[in-house]
Amino acid sequence: MIRVFPRVDNTKLMELFRKGVEGQWSAAQIDWEYPLLLDRQEQTALAHVLTPVYLGEQTAMVGASSVIPQFFAARETEAQLYLATFLLDEARHFETLTRFYRMMDLQPLEVRELKEMFRYQARLFKSRDKVEWLWGILLSDILARHFYGILVKAHPGSLFAQIASRIILDEARHLAFAELYLKAELARKPDLGPAFLKMRDELLFLMRASYNAVRDDALLVGIDGTLLFAAVTDDIEKKVQRLHVAEPAQEEAE
Repeated sequence: MIRVFPRVDNTKLMELFRKGVEGQWSAAQIDWEYPLLLDRQEQTALAHVLTPVYLGEQTAMVGASSVIPQFFAARETEAQLYLATFLLDEARHFETLTRFYRMMDLQPLEVRELKEMFRYQARLFKSRDKVEWLWGILLSDILARHFYGILVKAHPGSLFAQIASRIILDEARHLAFAELYLKAELARKPDLGPAFLKMRDELLFLMRASYNAVRDDALLVGIDGTLLFAAVTDDIEKKVQRLHVAEPAQEEAE
């Protein structure tokens, strides 16, 4: 039976929801008069390199809208509330980056020009279960946080750095929610571990493949793939340890 007046007693999730509400901003708050600080070749390179992340903002928005009913069915009201802010975050990122592309008078790459990007998003959409989807989002947000962070440092004082700095704060909340929710789920269902690790390996492979497809452009705007993926891999492994995600062989040994 569906509760008309649900429990809202997970204080940690509700605190993240409140932070999500308080942390809202809009593209109208960006100072669009900030300088690009990029020559035309660098602008084109950034437009290409930004493509997978740009598409990821849109697909994360669509994905959240598709799994919210699952949290509703599970009577997890706090998670529903938080994901409402998550969905708005992704919509705002997508709108802001669209405006940024228009300001440069450039467009992202098409799917046919970056097939690895399509394969990555297709793998995320393959995750119909809310828990598996959230694991994929956690991995994607780790990549996004390091991607944006590198560009902020590489282009201080630029318009993109101003945009990326705001997005990074949103990504931090997303990661906090994913880790908190997944930790509880894995404690209840430790057998999810092997599937999670398989998905990790698949997505890391596709992340690297997408980077390799735009490597020259990435280097031009200051993104060294070796450094990027060293940081991403290290961050993911820390999450794996904190969430107690075990390899099959490790589980048998224990």
